[in-house]
Amino acid sequence: MRAFVLTAPGAYEVLDVAAPVAGPGEAVVDVERVGVCGTDMEFFTGAMAYLHQGHSAYPMRLGHEWAGRVTAVGDGVDPAWLGRRVMGDTMLGCGACRRCLRGLQHVCEKRHEVGIRGGRPGALAEQLAVPASSLHALPDSVDATLGALVEPGGNALRAARATAADAGDRALVLGPGTIGLLTAMFLRVTGAEVHLAGLTESSLSFARELGFAHLWPEDSVPDLPFDAVVDATNAAHLPRRAVELVEPGGCVVYIGLSGEPSGVDTRALVLKDVTAIGILSASPGLAAAVRAYAEGAVDPRPLVAATVGLTEVGAVLAGGRPAGAGPGPKIQVDPRR
Repeated sequence: MRAFVLTAPGAYEVLDVAAPVAGPGEAVVDVERVGVCGTDMEFFTGAMAYLHQGHSAYPMRLGHEWAGRVTAVGDGVDPAWLGRRVMGDTMLGCGACRRCLRGLQHVCEKRHEVGIRGGRPGALAEQLAVPASSLHALPDSVDATLGALVEPGGNALRAARATAADAGDRALVLGPGTIGLLTAMFLRVTGAEVHLAGLTESSLSFARELGFAHLWPEDSVPDLPFDAVVDATNAAHLPRRAVELVEPGGCVVYIGLSGEPSGVDTRALVLKDVTAIGILSASPGLAAAVRAYAEGAVDPRPLVAATVGLTEVGAVLAGGRPAGAGPGPKIQVDPRR
């Protein structure tokens, strides 16, 4: 089969590699769609922390936001999975440690992450093998485009829920990228008044097209009582700013990761009685994200600017925009092209 292989920072090939075989407990999926993520770009540049911590190494096969159809199953797997349309959890815990046994496999110390950590090949290929236990079935109303947005959607849904925002509350999302916009969409469903702050007029203009009315340049956020602030950026200075902006007794949620340590004054957290929450993984939010998409409560299709083939992935990872791409922040890949 064909697969996109990252061989070193900035170096890649589309290669013919051995097709996966379903081992015990595994399923093989024909991949229909894959989202390109900021994490993938960090591996492309060589900046991703896992490379320096020994959790990941080149060559590697990226791709953890995916959807497809099961075509083979291994021993011990219910054959009812055959032919089903699915997406899969990125985080694969060991299944035996205290965290896994407590339902926290996404923070298992020995976890593998599909296309990211532990050498588990990702979905930027025509086929993918994963544990059947990681699969989530997709209803007919969730097409391939939506299916590949379930993983980022699960992260965003968790961030939105962590704010505990409700009707009558005011929430601010810092960063109108894919995760920030998805978080804003899930917050909007609660009835909260949703504000977004960003760096560029183009990103704010796109958010306006999605129906968001309260949009601000990052350095011009108005002095309003925000009951919750979500930092969905990679800016090292914004975690502290989030605490400054949130109302006393409110909540700050951190879902973005900066490239360098960020500073938060814990005195401000204490003196404002603020709750601070970090969100690592989509795992606990995947099923709810599938339901939200299936029911039409959230429709993130407009976030996808273009869909490309495997041969175009390298240019996208390098920061390029495909010809004819729309204004959305997300590029998806169809490995069958």
